[in-house]
Amino acid sequence: MAIAPTIPAIEPAAETRVPTRSRHRRRLTPARAAILALKFVAGAIIVGLALFPLAWMVISGFKLRTEVVRTPFQFFPDVWEVQNYVQILSDPSFVRTLAITGLGAVIFTTGSIMINSMAAYAFARLEFVGKRIVWPLVLMTMFIPGMTILLTSFIVVTKLYMLDTLAVLILPGLASAAHVFFVRQFYLNIPSSLEEAARVDGCGRWGVYFRVFLPLSKAPFVVVGIGSFMAYWNSFVWPVLTITNPDLFQVQQYLANFRGERSSELGLLMAGSALAAAPIIILFLIFQRQIIANIKMAGLK
Repeated sequence: MAIAPTIPAIEPAAETRVPTRSRHRRRLTPARAAILALKFVAGAIIVGLALFPLAWMVISGFKLRTEVVRTPFQFFPDVWEVQNYVQILSDPSFVRTLAITGLGAVIFTTGSIMINSMAAYAFARLEFVGKRIVWPLVLMTMFIPGMTILLTSFIVVTKLYMLDTLAVLILPGLASAAHVFFVRQFYLNIPSSLEEAARVDGCGRWGVYFRVFLPLSKAPFVVVGIGSFMAYWNSFVWPVLTITNPDLFQVQQYLANFRGERSSELGLLMAGSALAAAPIIILFLIFQRQIIANIKMAGLK
């Protein structure tokens, strides 16, 4: 009779314990505490110096006419008055100026994102004749000061009969080499497998752009959009040169005219300036994390 071989029982392996690192807290020595205190004080001084003009402008809007330039200097008013803000907001021309500037800024930002992103996609993913020549020429425009082409730009828009129209404020500045470069750096880091999969599914170049690249572009679009909106909102020289119709005055143009015509009402001017700065500050507060996190993307490649 054959004897069945006995299989030795396999004992369960002993439970292995992964040694954990003991967490050692760095001792706060007097020297380290002094360095941290100096960093905190230096940071507080820098932040205070940066915010002082803005805070003074907002608080000056609550001062009476004679308190803004009082001697000796007084930061806070004796009595807080909201009349300046109420009066400037009840001015139809100021409200119209904010509305027309906001409308132009939204159109300009949308157009800038679309045009610059399409150009960035072309330079990042497409191969066409003259690409190696055109791309350096595009980058060279980043180093040309805007004031040097101001006269020629004015002649061009005059020949096109664009003066005193919203188009003269929007169209000339839509294309930006800096924004094209920034978005292109992001597109270079998108895996080519996504593009190849879209092409296999039957997408053409426009389909790849709209269905693959555009949905992934939220991060650079935030930076480009904020930059475009701020550039339009804060523009002064170009509107003064091309807009003479009061119904199309931009916010900076309106404030400059207000200062020239009603220079004695400084409290009212400070209130208007504070309200004009509010949209940019609000946008930065909303998107500050995205801006800080994505501003480094230009150096990825």
